Amino acid sequence: MDVKYSEYPAMFKNNPLGFLLSILLVPVGIGIIILMVWYLKCKSTRLEVTERELIVERGLLSKDRTELSLASIRTVNVYQSFFNRIFGVGKIAVYTAGDEAEVEVAGLPDPHRLRELIKQGQPA
Repeated sequence: MDVKYSEYPAMFKNNPLGFLLSILLVPVGIGIIILMVWYLKCKSTRLEVTERELIVERGLLSKDRTELSLASIRTVNVYQSFFNRIFGVGKIAVYTAGDEAEVEVAGLPDPHRLRELIKQGQPA
């Protein structure tokens, strides 16, 4: 399968103020713990778009994998706060049927490119 998009949520770009606060707390010792937990949380989620599917994997030791056919996706919602727009990240919500999002991932780099890739993979 040809992977068109494969990203983990960004740490610094997603929450720059929290990142700076964590760096300031490193001399106290708690900053290192916050950064390690935050890093593991970011690396435990991955979103991937192939020619026919959107795949979301969550977890480090145990895995939760959700696969959605691009043909079944009805709506893709991109949310970006002011800081998210500056740093080029955003929250993606993917809807297939109903009012609840099938997949939601925050902090993804270049969310509008991801939305366009999903729309291109859908039948006309």
